[in-house]
Amino acid sequence: MGHKVRVSDTGEVFEVSRDETILDAALRTGVRLPHECTFGGCGTCRVRLQEGCVHYDEFPMALTPEEAEQGYALACQAHPDTDVVLTPANHGPVLAEPVHTVAEVHQVEPLTADISRLVLQLPEDLDCDYRPGQHMNILLPDGAERSFSMASAFPFGNELEFHVRHVPGGAFTQERLPALKAGDALDIEIPKGTFCYHAEDYRPMIFVATGTGFAPIRAMLESLLDDEDCPPVSLYWGMRTEADLYAREELESWLGRLYEFNFVPVLSRAGESWTGRTGHVQDALAQDFQDVSEYAFYLCGSPQMVTDTKRVLLGLGAEMDVIYSDSFTFHHGQNEKPVAA
Repeated sequence: MGHKVRVSDTGEVFEVSRDETILDAALRTGVRLPHECTFGGCGTCRVRLQEGCVHYDEFPMALTPEEAEQGYALACQAHPDTDVVLTPANHGPVLAEPVHTVAEVHQVEPLTADISRLVLQLPEDLDCDYRPGQHMNILLPDGAERSFSMASAFPFGNELEFHVRHVPGGAFTQERLPALKAGDALDIEIPKGTFCYHAEDYRPMIFVATGTGFAPIRAMLESLLDDEDCPPVSLYWGMRTEADLYAREELESWLGRLYEFNFVPVLSRAGESWTGRTGHVQDALAQDFQDVSEYAFYLCGSPQMVTDTKRVLLGLGAEMDVIYSDSFTFHHGQNEKPVAA
């Protein structure tokens, strides 16, 4: 015998059988719940349990025990133990439906030894209504998908920029990307994901990134340049070496264009000449703040960083509903993605 699930804000009710997750049952019955990766890695399907309880076959990596204690669950992995009343936790602006189109490669150039800048030209007649922070899917001939976050705020002249890390053995980044040249065509689906800027919060903001998790954050920050309504902004960007900070000069040039902008690069493998912060970004953040209850947060990068940073923030008094995250999960030969939350 299964359990009933009711979505509080729509009144929809569906039944979940014993071997189903909440998301599986919702999709089977035509109930729309936000979702993306479906394997517990992104957090897009995060819901808040108003009534009832759930269990997991394996605790999902995009959910912390602290979140679970506060009543949050991931619908794609959660099996109900009782009847459940839930509310989707990913609130915010209404996002456009993704469209399938063909983009033209405009430019591929190295940013670091293992990161490339990919610029795509979208069709002139495409109305690309995306929110800074979202990503696209590249559709490969074998039916597989590869997802990458937009690194530019808006498609200037219908051009979009992406920062792509080369994954050893990656089907796209190692096999196809090096051979791409101007004029080549890529099948894409755009826009995707729920990771985006939430102007409605209107709080001081702390952005935390590792690696190319900086890409969607760059898009958000670029959208706020010279904006008189921009709240105070802090950016913590973790990289291995100083040479990996490929956007350092650009970010430093934004000091007068973002309100009270505080840029903190943090290196995990710093050289002897480095005089800045070292270690992990979440540790640097914990050293700089004692109370973050009035802030909103945007986290993007490795799942471990996102999980650890959430724990730090909750310990410093952060409100869960204003912590937005996007975990970059890399699966050799399957997915070289920014997986969205």
